[in-house]
Amino acid sequence: MKIAFLILCAALIAGGCGKIGHLADAHASHSHEENQDWAKRQVESSPRHQEWVSIKHGDREVKSFVVYPEVSDKAPAVIVIHEIYGLSDWIMSVADRLAAEGYIAIAPDMLTGMAPGGGRTKDFADSSAIREAVTSLPADQVNADLDATANYVKALPAANGKIAVAGFCWGGTQSFRFASSRSDLSVAFVFYGTGPTDAKAVERIACPVYGFYGENDARVNATIPETESLMKSASKKFVAKIYDGAGHGFLRAGADPNSNPANKAAHDACWKDWLDLLKSSF
Repeated sequence: MKIAFLILCAALIAGGCGKIGHLADAHASHSHEENQDWAKRQVESSPRHQEWVSIKHGDREVKSFVVYPEVSDKAPAVIVIHEIYGLSDWIMSVADRLAAEGYIAIAPDMLTGMAPGGGRTKDFADSSAIREAVTSLPADQVNADLDATANYVKALPAANGKIAVAGFCWGGTQSFRFASSRSDLSVAFVFYGTGPTDAKAVERIACPVYGFYGENDARVNATIPETESLMKSASKKFVAKIYDGAGHGFLRAGADPNSNPANKAAHDACWKDWLDLLKSSF
């Protein structure tokens, strides 16, 4: 598949044993946006150790899904930030696929405590309620949750202390934003999310940022030139790739067995690109 490249590279200144016992809890974080049984089956059939942890900071406690790789050495970690649809089965499958490649993957449910009765993503009634809750999250709370997640995963005995962050859709925007406040990230990955518009925030970015976009996503793609300009002015490294024929959310859509050919091709190419960049970033 032909991949159209928007590349801007400037000087960089300066990311057990056994399955969890209660799959009912592990896989209750389904997406209300669409049927993701295929993703749920992938996670349930994984041989890797998965667990739910509670990350506490201040008055908050963030429920997070962690998957460990089957490796003999300490591993780098990837923080996976979910879409506007919350912590779904697909996001959990992404974490598991990353663990299969040798990374500790942790996916915090940013909606922890935000659902009725103090619940999380799985406790909302429908996708519209999830979207509304995600878009209403205070920016400072999101950043504090991600900071606590990074501190937690960096300190795990099985971790080597290196961290990457990756986010999708809404999470992609948060990934870029988090890169402007967390100086010890090795790399940030932004999947069809927008970049900061504050030059001072961009100046604080201390790691390379890679963006992945679908050709048929004019709303998000219209923001790329400004992001390029700001990153170039601050002498930061930003590389953006646009995948032919793909729409917004193509990494999730392309993972679905019933995906259209363009999203499927973009999904496959993007995963390869992402894994290559991860390998070279640690």
